Amino acid sequence: MTKQSFFSVTGLRLQDCFAALAMTLIILLFACAPVAQPAGGKIGVMVTVLPQVEFVNAVGGDRVEVTAMVPPGANPHTYEVTPSQMAKLSRAKMYAKVGSPLEFELTWIDKLVAQNRDMLVVDCGQGIGLMESVDPDQPGIDAHTWTSPRNVKSMVGNICAGLSQISPDDRAYFEKNRDLYVEKLDALDSDIRSALDGIGSRTFIVYHPAWGYFAREYGLEQLGIERDGKEPQATYMARLIKEARENNIKVIFVSPQFDTRSAEAIAREIGGRVVSIDPEGGDYLDNMRKVAAAFKEALQQP
Repeated sequence: MTKQSFFSVTGLRLQDCFAALAMTLIILLFACAPVAQPAGGKIGVMVTVLPQVEFVNAVGGDRVEVTAMVPPGANPHTYEVTPSQMAKLSRAKMYAKVGSPLEFELTWIDKLVAQNRDMLVVDCGQGIGLMESVDPDQPGIDAHTWTSPRNVKSMVGNICAGLSQISPDDRAYFEKNRDLYVEKLDALDSDIRSALDGIGSRTFIVYHPAWGYFAREYGLEQLGIERDGKEPQATYMARLIKEARENNIKVIFVSPQFDTRSAEAIAREIGGRVVSIDPEGGDYLDNMRKVAAAFKEALQQP
């Protein structure tokens, strides 16, 4: 073994040791943390991303207390769980996972369940037709199912079934709330279709390609800047700039969770601008209407 390869292998082993040590410390801190019950006997529910907080609150109403594992502005592809979150997890009755292959859940869900084996795990993605990622360098499934309001109808149905399993006496309450929220989702879907009706272009560029389900639902084409989870190479940047000019694209979309430098560079080359839209924003109904308005403004052509 060469000196270089020795250190390479040793580095990997040390990295594994540090990862194991970090996880052990989190578990120990969690075990020592005081465990309080949710106020007023509410059902403690953990979810992965912020939009799910609204979904669970919409169905559960005053019967639930909801916490998102991935906080505002954090990247769900790389986020690490904190000891305080592990403490909350210990008293949760239900975990509503996205159910698509989101890196956070692929990395953490088994560890989270192992800390609270009495917790009901609900797959919000059950019944949703998953789609391939638009990134040819990163084949796999697009994890951002909730960007389609029609998918969210399935998600709230799964949440309702889970809450009803935990508290059967409240089933009628949950089902009524579910139906009311589905009506709001139908109205949102109609509003988005109206906003995007008659736009001049249907192709958009975004740094992190999180809008695949939205694009499929509303007949748009998404071009992602990020490649295989990394900054794009110069040749791909040049291709995107060429496509932007051919399609008269003047807006490059970004999200708060990711670096904007590549998007800004493309915007400068095409004489355009960068606009932020958040696929993981809270206040789902309001956020999606803002997203639709941003797409409408960007895709309208004179």
